[in-house]
Amino acid sequence: MGTANGEQPAAGASSDKLRHVESMSQLPSGAGKISGINAVVLGESLAAEENDLIFPSPEFSANALVSSPNQYREMYERSINDPAGFWSEIAETFFWKEKWNPSEVCSENLDVTKGPVEISWFKGGKTNICYNAVDRNIESGNGDKIAMYWEGNETGQDGKLTYSELLEKVCQLANYLKSVGVGKGDAVIIYLPMLLELPIAMLACARIGAVHSVVFAGFSADSLAQRIVDCKPKLVITCNAVKRGVKPIFLKDIVDAALVESEKNGVSVGLCLTYENQSAMKRDDTKWKAERDVWWQDVVTKFPTKCDVEWVDAEDPLFLLYTSGSTGKPKGVLHTSGGYMLYTATTFKYAFDYKPTDIYWCTADCGWITGHSYVTYGPLLNGATVLVFEGTPNYPDSGRCWDIVDKYNVTIFYTAPTLVRSLMRDGTEYVTRYSRKSLRVLGSVGEPINPSAWRWFYNIVGDSRCPISDTWWQTETGGFMITPLPGAWHQKPGSATFPFFGVQPVIVDEKGQEIEGECSGYLCIKKSWPGAFRTLYGDHERYETTYFKPFAGYYFTGDGCSRDKDGYHWLTGRVDDVINVSGHRIGTAEVESALVSHPQCAEAAVVGVEHEVKGQGIYAFVTLVDGVPYSEELRKSLIITVRNQIGAFAAPDKIHWAPGLPKTRSGKIMRRILRKIAARQLDELGDISTLADPGVVDQLIALSDC
Repeated sequence: MGTANGEQPAAGASSDKLRHVESMSQLPSGAGKISGINAVVLGESLAAEENDLIFPSPEFSANALVSSPNQYREMYERSINDPAGFWSEIAETFFWKEKWNPSEVCSENLDVTKGPVEISWFKGGKTNICYNAVDRNIESGNGDKIAMYWEGNETGQDGKLTYSELLEKVCQLANYLKSVGVGKGDAVIIYLPMLLELPIAMLACARIGAVHSVVFAGFSADSLAQRIVDCKPKLVITCNAVKRGVKPIFLKDIVDAALVESEKNGVSVGLCLTYENQSAMKRDDTKWKAERDVWWQDVVTKFPTKCDVEWVDAEDPLFLLYTSGSTGKPKGVLHTSGGYMLYTATTFKYAFDYKPTDIYWCTADCGWITGHSYVTYGPLLNGATVLVFEGTPNYPDSGRCWDIVDKYNVTIFYTAPTLVRSLMRDGTEYVTRYSRKSLRVLGSVGEPINPSAWRWFYNIVGDSRCPISDTWWQTETGGFMITPLPGAWHQKPGSATFPFFGVQPVIVDEKGQEIEGECSGYLCIKKSWPGAFRTLYGDHERYETTYFKPFAGYYFTGDGCSRDKDGYHWLTGRVDDVINVSGHRIGTAEVESALVSHPQCAEAAVVGVEHEVKGQGIYAFVTLVDGVPYSEELRKSLIITVRNQIGAFAAPDKIHWAPGLPKTRSGKIMRRILRKIAARQLDELGDISTLADPGVVDQLIALSDC
């Protein structure tokens, strides 16, 4: 088994480990110092298509936590050459009931040919993430600081909790959970919308050592039942209903059906704690099973507002989060307590250049990893003020986000490219009617952001003065892996730029050989990092087969990546989203970016289809800017755009007009559905209940031959 306990590398080893950031030594420190390249500085002018580089302003860099490429290189080099020392220093800033063994900070084996895959960080150390996220902030004098603002579905619905008030709410629920037999290691399913009760429930579980499994409150009863059967929870926490825009969703009915289904499969859950969400549904209208169902408001509020902490080992499980593919049972990604705590806190701090005065808003739902790491744990571990939003970004109109930004003076805004493109489509007037002067850092998450959307986000939303943290990471990684650090170096629209501290990305070819310099290939990670997931719950074999067997000795991300001559990383999408056209491997993200650069294209999604001559053909679903009619002339113009930007080999074989794309409520495009529509496999569409608008599927089918 290999270890990474901070041994100093042999001569020459440092440069070997740092090959992918060595080109940073050539980076300029200001605009205008590179001949032949168009560049702009934050706050000075708009970023146009011909601008290759966006420089931070001297004022921003001067106040940034990481203010230059050289500072980053020094910190990064330390994190790679002395990981034990680097992460131990960060760990010392948190509270540990018992110290870890300094000689065993990290133990790992990522090579399946040498034995079982194993990763551990700070094993033997005893801590608690809830204590560090809440109590520690109160003890440092910030009890009266706002921990969370809440903005409801309807304008005018809002709330807030200070850190002291948050602790009281967490303790009451934790005491209730203990009273019904929930203890260390027990699983709790949480099926809630974005009420404050959702992060409260996560923190309450963590406080007593229980393992929470948040299920996005949009999954179907069958999907929820699958997760219940897999983790066998002591109870399910839900609410009676929620409104998303004008549409009510009856969550308790979904839970009821899931519990019936799970019982058929041998797993009976005897308790369903239900929060009465009065703005969506009255309790008298809620279907009820008296021997199983309990109202949150009737029991939790009666419990004491103080609750002892359960101190857990750094390697004890913190949460399960299920990811679902197009086939097979969901994968229960398991994250542990200590390393995840350090990693989410540190990535949040540096990737957003966090300051104690910031008001931070991430639009993600806690049903996804982004909501775990960057709505709940990462921000609170830094003592931040977080905004939790129950509603949808286009209700009552497409200006809702910017109305909220102005209302709370949001300084850091973190969202998905899909939302950015959707708001682009609706027009700039919804943005510019609001001030947005409080914003200072923007962020992007979920998929590669195409350069035209990046520039719109930068120019329109950020008034050309806010750097964009275009983050690449995964449910499995726990936190950011490749990301800009605002103020540290210049940005290239659409690039995730450089690796975070402790992360060693490599690009390999199909034989698993590392490729140097400017290249494209499969993105893998060499060596572990504290936030890495430890297993797939109950299926370590699948964990090894999926992530470590494709390229022995590496964590295989499943993503394709290009690295340019300056060392910048460009994510090209899932490798299963790579289309092989007559021997040309074409990333779907690359074709989508070319399509969206067309002035009349608002959004695009590309999939591969069987082609009798080329092996695979390129099938593009295209959403046009509002008011633009479908036409054969426009179809040809879109194809020409791709030919001009990428090459004739990448020209779409089919342009399928799309009034909208099938997306989850978090904005993720469900590409498996698009593949089935493209292949005319309409009887294999599968579960579409998680879509924000299931009706879009019928619209796409109706337009198949247009």
